[in-house]
Amino acid sequence: MEIYFVTRNTGKLLAAQRAFDGSGITLLPVEKDYPEIQADSSQEVARYTALAAAKELGKPAVREDHSIFLNAWGIPGPYMNYFEKKIPAAKLLAMLSRESDRTGYFEVATALAKPSGEVQEFSFRVPFSVATEEHGTLQSGWNRILILEGESRTLAEYPESERLHIWSQNYDKIIALLKPGA
Repeated sequence: MEIYFVTRNTGKLLAAQRAFDGSGITLLPVEKDYPEIQADSSQEVARYTALAAAKELGKPAVREDHSIFLNAWGIPGPYMNYFEKKIPAAKLLAMLSRESDRTGYFEVATALAKPSGEVQEFSFRVPFSVATEEHGTLQSGWNRILILEGESRTLAEYPESERLHIWSQNYDKIIALLKPGA
């Protein structure tokens, strides 16, 4: 079986490839840029793009979208890309200095769409806290201040390859659903 994977994000692609490796399902990266709608949930964003790709390409397609939620504010959610571009990590730290709640979570939403229009959706949360100062050089932006639950390092202090298993949870569910003989 072959499915298309719609992303240009290398981290998402690595997590998906790791999950699908050896599953009997061939992951076909899509080189085309599909419009990313603005919506109030990551699930809506993932569903829209996966469905558009599946219908156009004639095979099942997978799209993942993730959001960041800061519990103190309940934002930025699916708009995180915009917020991160407008609010550098140092400014976010200054803004959060007045807040007692420095926690939040990533919401990871994935949609598997078939050309027929059938869509299956999966999601989970990854809790984090916000550091009090920037650390790390392996990544930039907010990755220099976000610390995943159970970690003592920011995302920028250790290689992404060490956390691929975290981001692949929805892919594991898709594999279980689609795996030949399942």
